[in-house]
Amino acid sequence: MRMRWAVSLAVALILLLTGSAAAASATAPVTLGSSHVLDDAGVLTSAQVTAAEQRLATLKNETGLDLWVVYVDTFTNPSDSGDWANSVAQSNGLGTTQYLLAVAVSSRQYYLSGDSAGPLTDTQIAGIEQKQIQPALAGNDWAGAVDAAATGMTSAAKGGSTSSGGFGGWAVVMLLLVVFAAVLIFVVVRRRRKKQGAVSADQAAPQIETQELARQASSALIQTDDAIKTSDQELGFAKAQFGDAATTEFEAALTSARANLDQAFAIKQQLDDDVPDTDAQIRDGNTQIIQLCAAAGHGLDEKAAAFDELRKLEQNAPEAFAAAQQRRTEAAAGIDAAVQHLHTLQAAYAPEALATVADNIDQARQRIAFADAQLTDAQTAIGSGDGGAAAVGIRAAEDAIGQATLLEDAIEKLGIDLAAAAQSADALIRELEGDIAAASALPDPDARIAATVAAVRQQLDTARADLAGTHTRPLVMLQALEAANQQIDTLVQGVRDAAATAQRNQQMLGQLMLQAQGQVSAAEDYITARRGAVGAEARTRLAQAGAELVQAQQVQAGDPTTALAHAQRANQLAGQALSAAQTDVGAFSSGGMGGLFGQGGNNSSGSGGGMLGAVLGGIVINSLLSGGSSGGRSSGGMFGGGGRFGGGSTGSFGGGGTRARRGGGRF
Repeated sequence: MRMRWAVSLAVALILLLTGSAAAASATAPVTLGSSHVLDDAGVLTSAQVTAAEQRLATLKNETGLDLWVVYVDTFTNPSDSGDWANSVAQSNGLGTTQYLLAVAVSSRQYYLSGDSAGPLTDTQIAGIEQKQIQPALAGNDWAGAVDAAATGMTSAAKGGSTSSGGFGGWAVVMLLLVVFAAVLIFVVVRRRRKKQGAVSADQAAPQIETQELARQASSALIQTDDAIKTSDQELGFAKAQFGDAATTEFEAALTSARANLDQAFAIKQQLDDDVPDTDAQIRDGNTQIIQLCAAAGHGLDEKAAAFDELRKLEQNAPEAFAAAQQRRTEAAAGIDAAVQHLHTLQAAYAPEALATVADNIDQARQRIAFADAQLTDAQTAIGSGDGGAAAVGIRAAEDAIGQATLLEDAIEKLGIDLAAAAQSADALIRELEGDIAAASALPDPDARIAATVAAVRQQLDTARADLAGTHTRPLVMLQALEAANQQIDTLVQGVRDAAATAQRNQQMLGQLMLQAQGQVSAAEDYITARRGAVGAEARTRLAQAGAELVQAQQVQAGDPTTALAHAQRANQLAGQALSAAQTDVGAFSSGGMGGLFGQGGNNSSGSGGGMLGAVLGGIVINSLLSGGSSGGRSSGGMFGGGGRFGGGSTGSFGGGGTRARRGGGRF
């Protein structure tokens, strides 16, 4: 507060000493009157005010959009340009088609505030700010800034391009395509739900409200999960640059957000299980999910401004660009090694064993191509002194590079998991041979033991043949052997003492933990790199699988029997998550998106500058289509937060209410 007063006093003294006609005054958020132009700074003549009013009336007639313009000396209470403008817009009740341009003449700041659900995308607003408004203000053309803003909004409303970079002049076309993809995904998920349990016509009416609440809860889960994944990746970049000590508060915020999201996913899993729920239970559960997701996003939003201050991408664009270029080079170099590794795995394992990484090379190339396009835009923006546009390109490139690295690493991780599964399967085969001998020695008056032994022997023969071949399926065989093991254990358990049972469970636990860890890891990597197409079901199953795995790890030393049950459940849920995710991705691909973006064969990396991969990876859906919190006003959408189909820019640390691109600037 003292610093604020000192700055205000200094500004006043400077104006006085330089012969200014009026001392600058700090202005709190104002109340708008009947006029669309409020000139508290006294920079417009009466004739200019009249002309500005006429120009804004023309804007309304031509586009249906309202624009208010406010000139003050400096912003105060709050002093941030965006917070000040958004506060004025909210306190005066501006709607989704109503915009506010706030200009602080003395401190030379400005901000164009618009509702995230409004007709202009954040990319369009950014273009209007940087290409129309800022040049006029920089020349002290206060009246011209009004005309420039109105002209830019008219062009954007009629489909013209006002892009300031980031995704290039074809941003509007890409936006339409991405909206198509997002709507397609929504329709596919909705159809699946209808197939799972349709209601009769006389039941539909009273259930509509509950179904809408469930839809909102699923949407909140997706958005919050994306926001946390993006925040985690952004935090990784910050740690690499500044170290762990400088990022402690952000790590704590992320941990708290994850806890809320995990609880929300647990509730969703309970609603999705086989136990029927009453309408009241469904409503209560979905309401809790929405509240928990909101709490997770709010906790991240509170730290978003401080995180941006730490990274300062706009101010440090050249340095951030160089770091991103280095990471891009490393990720591109990793593709060759990943190709060789995949070829090695393809020679040893069956195609179905490698299904989760089969297209990882193409996907990684698409992410690199997209990163290259964004870095090119960023370099151009740096050259022209446009730090805001450079930050947009750098952030998008960082997201893509991070996913390319994840896709490459997933191939190596799967190879390790498959090799370990093969070893575990060999060990389990030896154990089953001993179990067969023990079971065969038991009395068998009804031939039940003989039938079980025969079935287990058949499974052993199948597993031996598969593991001895050149295209094996270790994880599948291990799962089948474990099922056979459980079957025969039921027979011999009665003749084992407690110590032998505990020892047996401990041996089984090690094998099953290995399999569950591999399944969870594969599902996590698959979903993370394709989250633009993956819905709430897959994410819920994965979250619960991870929770079950953690519980198994926590009790495995003292209670192997309980740990075994958790590990089995984790393995089962991870498989369901992967299956649901692959279905979502399949629906995305078969819905025409590949053709729209020109994907085909080995050329996929070059189609649309990697745009299809960016859409599938959630980089473009979340960055172009995510909006602010409901009813909120911003000049940039949060990656994965807020309204999923609003406007947006690139991802950053934060939740649904955070603007990924802080609008406005200095002139």
